[in-house]
Amino acid sequence: MAATAPEGWQRPRVSMQEHMAIDVSPGPIRPIHLISDYFPHFYPFAEPGRSTPDLLPATASANSSTPQRQLDLEPEADSDDSTALGTLEFTLLFDADNSTLHCTAHRAKGLKPPASGSVDTYVKANLLPGVSKASQLRTRTVRGTRGPVWEETLTYHGFTRQDAGRKTLRLCVCEDPRLRRRRRAPPLGELRVPLRKLVPNRARSFDICLEKRRLTKRPKSLDTARGMSLYEEEEVEAEVAGEERGRILLSLCYSSQRGGLLVGVLRCAHLAPMDANGYSDPFVRLFLHPNSGKKSKYKTSVRRKTLNPEFNEEFFYAGTREELAEKVLLVSVWDYDLGTADDFIGGVQLSSQASGERLRHWRECLGRSDHRLELWHPLDGVASQLGDYPQGPACSLPS
Repeated sequence: MAATAPEGWQRPRVSMQEHMAIDVSPGPIRPIHLISDYFPHFYPFAEPGRSTPDLLPATASANSSTPQRQLDLEPEADSDDSTALGTLEFTLLFDADNSTLHCTAHRAKGLKPPASGSVDTYVKANLLPGVSKASQLRTRTVRGTRGPVWEETLTYHGFTRQDAGRKTLRLCVCEDPRLRRRRRAPPLGELRVPLRKLVPNRARSFDICLEKRRLTKRPKSLDTARGMSLYEEEEVEAEVAGEERGRILLSLCYSSQRGGLLVGVLRCAHLAPMDANGYSDPFVRLFLHPNSGKKSKYKTSVRRKTLNPEFNEEFFYAGTREELAEKVLLVSVWDYDLGTADDFIGGVQLSSQASGERLRHWRECLGRSDHRLELWHPLDGVASQLGDYPQGPACSLPS
């Protein structure tokens, strides 16, 4: 039975302002929870003193007898050890006129080797993408310090504007295990610089934090043995076809005094490795087609165990400019093998029927007497098939 109001009692009137002021004080100001706190959480690796957050204060006060463990709601950032690995100071200069890239390693600061004590370090450089050993350069080793100073310049020859637009320079600070008889360890840290940021003929200095070496997953196509790691150090994947063979620096000059063409074989860069040790023993063959006799065929000396050989050898072909304009100069790079057929690395063909830089090089040489012109040319992976190309073990074509 509902209770009835006593006689003479009237409901008190409450103004709108008084009504809005009734029971609106929340008491002590409490922190506002994140929206993620109102969803279920699972902490498989939570510490013993951590649990899910207390999201319902009213329920917690009603069950005050049950102890509630509080969770630190501060988000955990990803572990970034870049600042803990130290920094590297270096300078880059792209000399577009001479097609070279200069990298000067100045010093490193705050290196953190795995073992305590001093460390023997050097800087290793690679151009990505590309063949690892073909573009690998290193400084000398500085011993017994965590703040080494190198002040040494590493130079890449045959570096063009196209390379600057699509290549990246990787610098690694490595510990030299030979001096302390240790096993080869991973780099102390590495960094990568996209070379498209460089302005030609203008030096740019960097002071960048080192990062951990990146690992890449092994391709499924590789037949890996049981127990082999699923990850490997990210050395360099094979570059696009046509650029993998390397490049050669040639100089051409028509000598009016001698009445013929001077061909200079200066150097090669980033050659493809043909031997099991990851290197090649390169040499260069020259053949002027069509021509007969030994004076049409020349060969440089062999450079042992290198992918960036320097030759600086010059050869002469007699003839007028009109006669040479009808001929083809075949330049091929080979890997010398003792007792077996030499391996073809790559070649280039200069003639009036060529195109691009090859045609320009040939025409400018024959068009101006006593003017030496040096140009880099990428090597083709397939030798030119000419019927009069010299045959035999010394000049055989690849099958």
